[in-house]
Amino acid sequence: MADNPDQIDVHVGAAMRTLRLNAGLSQQAIGDAMGVRFQQVQKYETGKNRISASRLKRAADVLGASINDFFRGLEDEPGESDITAILADAGALETARKIHAMPDLARQGLISIVATMAAHAA
Repeated sequence: MADNPDQIDVHVGAAMRTLRLNAGLSQQAIGDAMGVRFQQVQKYETGKNRISASRLKRAADVLGASINDFFRGLEDEPGESDITAILADAGALETARKIHAMPDLARQGLISIVATMAAHAA
């Protein structure tokens, strides 16, 4: 495959990573279920290697997802935020979970602080 992976493969891989992290599975666990080594899962998740339709179906089954879940967000207009790509980062996903668990008032205060910081950083 070329040095620059296809953006669809990158998107599908990022979705796989997000779904895997949400399911609490390691790359080894999903690789075992898909019949590949964890290194191959790493390549799928980065878009370096394409995932075949049959392996994508196995991954969806293991993750309790639909095939469509891997392609959500592809129809977005260029420049729109892609939540799948953002949440593919384990740190971002964990942060989102912690913020979601906060009481409403605290969460709103935190959002206000972040918005103020972002405005000053621009």
